[in-house]
Amino acid sequence: MENYFNYFTEIEEHYQRRRGTLLLLSTLDWALIETWKNAGIPLEAVLRGIDAAFDKYDQRPSKSKKVNSLAYCSQAVLAAAEDMKEAAVGAASDATLPKIPGFDVAAIVSYLRGNAAKLEQAKLPERPGFDTGALAREAAGSLREIAGAIERAGSLPRLEDLERRMTVLEEKLFAVLMAATPDEELVNLRADADRDLVPYRRNMTAAQIEQLHKQYVRKRLLERCGVPRLSLFYMH
Repeated sequence: MENYFNYFTEIEEHYQRRRGTLLLLSTLDWALIETWKNAGIPLEAVLRGIDAAFDKYDQRPSKSKKVNSLAYCSQAVLAAAEDMKEAAVGAASDATLPKIPGFDVAAIVSYLRGNAAKLEQAKLPERPGFDTGALAREAAGSLREIAGAIERAGSLPRLEDLERRMTVLEEKLFAVLMAATPDEELVNLRADADRDLVPYRRNMTAAQIEQLHKQYVRKRLLERCGVPRLSLFYMH
């Protein structure tokens, strides 16, 4: 998958421009974007799909209902991704990949240390056998060590390698959060996800809905505990 580190903000800003108002994306919208990212859908395909969906909307004789969710664009995004895939068979080129702006030593170091501080302040659930606080402190220490190493070197490591380390730390944190969170809270989160996913079901496959459900629960749980997303995708 292309390393679009501006993936989320580009999609949000493009959606807002086409809608014509500064509508903040919902938790479910962000989960949908993450689903597209994890599925390897190129940023350009998402932007084309949003344009196609709004172009179709603009042609409607009646516009009494506003577009209030990215779910409206879901089918058009998938269609745009398929069109790009067919057009690009055997013709992939590094020249088509976007540049990654704003990723310098100071920015990365600040991001890592900022997340370390947030982890130390997070309100984590406790449960016998699961020392969430210790894991959070360990992760914060790792982030500070990585930041220090980058600062001393005065240069960035391969962003792909750094992203993998962030993914490993985040997966460990999420696993222990799931284990330590009371069952009743998890049941309520899943109920919220089921309710909020209703308008999405018309436009997505069962596999996509399942992935979106997982991303929704994950995002809500991390937000509830004050645990930051560590991926470089969330840097901006």
